[in-house]
Amino acid sequence: MGGAPLFRFVLQRALKMVVMVFAIITANFLLVHAAPGDPASVMAGEAGAADPQFMAQLRAQFGLDKPLSTQLWLYLGHVAQGDLGMSYRQQRPVAGLIMERLSATLILTGSAFVIAIFGGIALGALAARKVGRFSETLITILALGLYATPIFWVGLMLVLIFSVWLDWLPSFGMNTVGADLTGFAAAVDTLHYLLLPALTLGLFYMAVYARLTRAAMLEVASQDFVRTARAKGVPEGRVQRHHILRNALLPVITVAGIQAGQLIGGSILVETVFAWPGIGRLAFDALLARDYQILLGVFLVTSVLVLVFNLITDLLYAWIDPRVEVM
Repeated sequence: MGGAPLFRFVLQRALKMVVMVFAIITANFLLVHAAPGDPASVMAGEAGAADPQFMAQLRAQFGLDKPLSTQLWLYLGHVAQGDLGMSYRQQRPVAGLIMERLSATLILTGSAFVIAIFGGIALGALAARKVGRFSETLITILALGLYATPIFWVGLMLVLIFSVWLDWLPSFGMNTVGADLTGFAAAVDTLHYLLLPALTLGLFYMAVYARLTRAAMLEVASQDFVRTARAKGVPEGRVQRHHILRNALLPVITVAGIQAGQLIGGSILVETVFAWPGIGRLAFDALLARDYQILLGVFLVTSVLVLVFNLITDLLYAWIDPRVEVM
């Protein structure tokens, strides 16, 4: 994978991503505005003055009285300039609100992804090596159970066990309120709050990767080059790691790259259950308040993250398998 082909590939993908982002913005804009209710009715109800004149003033103030096509055109122009608009309810720039919450979501999803990918590969590899034994059956049952269990129920059970019964870990929030910690102490405090939501979000995907790794390793183990390596006297540990596992990782990486973006969407439910202050919780609150600008901003950021994750997956796939070329 040379420098020039790699640069052309990344440039072509970047141009396609720009087109896809604007198509996604348009689709999200139309879908959000198709929902019943509007910010003016919510804000007027909160103000206790939901008369027609006050509603008309609010719609004119936020540009909601213009035709939908005009609103869309204005919004696309602002996005092209890096302006995601103002929050109707909080009267603050949407970009600032998202940036305040984005780091918390990335910490949560990144930790969940690490738990899922490493835990899933380890369990899948163990199950592939212990086919027909009790440990393989136990891993299979565990994976199927985690895959079939709703994420919110897993989160609530973890809170019940580790927070209520054992009192080992905190159940809600991201930091100890009023502790005013800094440096390493603050990182350790955040880690305590992170464990339960990251584990909740990661267990579902860990089950997927465990099943996928097991199936891929069993398929690769039957290939001729694996039998040849064993016939040449290559140690079994090296055969498992370098011949079987490395080739079996290709489909796992493909699925992981696709699902890395889905973790952002899955974090909305987990952040709500654990009161984690990320963009998922921000989107949920904005949905209740009909704050279109925040919803559109969150959708835009998550869409860009998904596209970036897919690009990284393609590059990583080509790095692991030299037979794959980026064109």
